[in-house]
Amino acid sequence: MRYISALQRSHSTFASTRGGVVCIDVSEAMARTGGRGASGWDMRQIMSWIDEQLAARGIRDPRVLDAMRRVPRHAFVPDDSQALAYTDRALPIGNGQTISQPYMVAAMTQALMLAGTEHALEIGTGSGYQAAILCELTRLVITIERRPELAELARRTLAALGYTNVQVIVGDGTMGYAAAAPFDAILVAAGAPRIPESLKQQLSGGGGRLVIPIGTAEQQQLTLVVRDGDRFKESVLGGCVFVPLVGSEGWYE
Repeated sequence: MRYISALQRSHSTFASTRGGVVCIDVSEAMARTGGRGASGWDMRQIMSWIDEQLAARGIRDPRVLDAMRRVPRHAFVPDDSQALAYTDRALPIGNGQTISQPYMVAAMTQALMLAGTEHALEIGTGSGYQAAILCELTRLVITIERRPELAELARRTLAALGYTNVQVIVGDGTMGYAAAAPFDAILVAAGAPRIPESLKQQLSGGGGRLVIPIGTAEQQQLTLVVRDGDRFKESVLGGCVFVPLVGSEGWYE
């Protein structure tokens, strides 16, 4: 069972998973900023977290930093990890999956160079935290999760926090989502053995950007792909470690 709570249990949504019923309490997050914001935590702590862990390590995009301040990470973290919600580390969310390290979330988002008008695709919804960051920074987000129970929980959490510019899809993320292509930005939150051809072809031809971890199942290189017509320019941004991207154009389960 996963249980996500704010400080006071007055507004909850429920989802059924293989582990039972999950309670998601976001009352304080909703009350503080009309559905968004880092509630239930000392704002000085949050600002210090942003300055010390993100800005000091090279996150310079003010829109990304502002989004990281607004999205309440603790709303996406299981109850037994609440004390670690604002530490710079990945945390388990069940089903062998994790909520990504905040620095990596910010770095991948910054690499997409978002202006606010983008049609974005995320592969690997997980808890929904990265999707929430993208919702703050783009026009529309489609996020794909292959595990129905995680997709449902993320869908309910995002809705409870007031996000209306996101669609959560259950499916094979390595195939992308051709029905809504092309995408100005694609973010893959899992490690792949190679860049899925389907994702490359679903990038917008006029500068569409894809950020994806590429490498072995144990360690990857964060890679940025920029499309210009039929040409694709790849650049390596640095090392990283993600759970495997499972699917027809990724790793076998």
